[in-house]
Amino acid sequence: MRPPELIKISPVIWELPVSYKTGMRVPARIYATEKLIDQMDSGVFDQVSNVAMLPGIVNYSFCMPDGHWGYGFPIGGVAAMDTDDGVISPGGIGFDINCGMRLMLTSLTYDELKPKLHKLVDKLFNNVPTGVGEKSRYAISKSDFRKVMINGSRWCIENGFGWQEDLLRTEETGCIDGADPSKVSDKAVERGYHQLGTLGSGNHYLEIQVVKRESIFDAKTAESIGIFPDQVVIMFHCGSRGFGHQIATDYLRVFLKAMPEYGISVPDRELACAPFRSGVGQDYFSAMKCAINMSFANRQMIAHQVREVFADVFGVSAIRLSIHQVYDIAHNTAKLEYHDVNGVRKRLLVHRKGSTRAFGPDMEGIPQEYKKTGQPVIIGGSMETGSYLLSGVKSGKQTFYSTTHGSGRVMSRKQARKQFRGKELQMRMEKEGIYTRSVSYGGLAEEAGKAYKNIDDVIDAASMAGISHPIVKFLPVGNIKG
Repeated sequence: MRPPELIKISPVIWELPVSYKTGMRVPARIYATEKLIDQMDSGVFDQVSNVAMLPGIVNYSFCMPDGHWGYGFPIGGVAAMDTDDGVISPGGIGFDINCGMRLMLTSLTYDELKPKLHKLVDKLFNNVPTGVGEKSRYAISKSDFRKVMINGSRWCIENGFGWQEDLLRTEETGCIDGADPSKVSDKAVERGYHQLGTLGSGNHYLEIQVVKRESIFDAKTAESIGIFPDQVVIMFHCGSRGFGHQIATDYLRVFLKAMPEYGISVPDRELACAPFRSGVGQDYFSAMKCAINMSFANRQMIAHQVREVFADVFGVSAIRLSIHQVYDIAHNTAKLEYHDVNGVRKRLLVHRKGSTRAFGPDMEGIPQEYKKTGQPVIIGGSMETGSYLLSGVKSGKQTFYSTTHGSGRVMSRKQARKQFRGKELQMRMEKEGIYTRSVSYGGLAEEAGKAYKNIDDVIDAASMAGISHPIVKFLPVGNIKG
């Protein structure tokens, strides 16, 4: 239920003023329609206002249209911190550091795909390790894994796992500078070094999708990217697995002990933080970058496996099938960026937790080929409803060029398991033209379409608010899940 203090700024912007809670340094803003605001659990309002109390926060604490309760920050939370007197918080980044999306195109049409769909999905399910605790097909040493921490996707390309153009179409070209493996625990390395090229579980998935003519909203931009009606595309969602989780766990403990030293108190221990410029703050920042790079490399290895499977099933090389990457985008990061604050260009530490960077046209940091249209923004919906490709827009400066990252849950995983039966869901989806393979029926039930908000409503809210621009919607036809 929405708090009575919630102020409607516009049809898609809502604000909790600083008077809502003692200690708020800035207002909290939520981007949502009336329908979406009423679907948000009370935890969203509590968490987004708690974030507004963190030292050094600039302008507002934000929550995106897909917002729901999370750890510390709401999922969909955004907060920019002043780098001089602000903090860094693992709760504002998440345990699955750089959980993100990758979109790849093919030259195939749906008619060409249909006869081989089951074989293709089965082979992807067998070749891409999926589920809790699954290990990589590629045995690498711990010393090589440390190179992955530093070089990210570049390590993959240098070792033959992908194409050079993939780097140019990945956020940060697949490697963020400043990663320091010495700031990562042995336990984190132990959990992560055998997980490169694995999908994981939960809401992580690999999906084969189709472009319907009526679902192309910006034909000119779609064509410039290489998208056409009835085209087959591949989208997948995963992150840094147990490696990122352990880094977050390690530093939450460090920060909880360190806060009294810095005179910091927070309304929720899940918001444990440290001054960004402090020693422990910089240690975490360097370790977090290791997880960002591992995650880019993880998705690069999955992309390589996808190309191998498609080439094998269709008997044609991945080059002949034109399996080119559109973009790879990160969620769950804290990154140094320059933004306009009251007319002054300032360097800020932007926390995005279940939120996507959405840089507008002509901004630094996006590939030259997207300078005119804005950065590609890949938004995963539920496995039943479809996903989107959007672009960043100039008016996105209001949220530090951040937008939604998915559809957002409306029921817990436990609730979904009680309400849905995985086997029945799988059978129903196949009747509807979506062939799915999953490690467990329980995991499948957790991801039922009705457990999520309507993806179209979420995208409409982001578009109406001027924080991203819809290009095309993709409809699922094949899916593998953990």
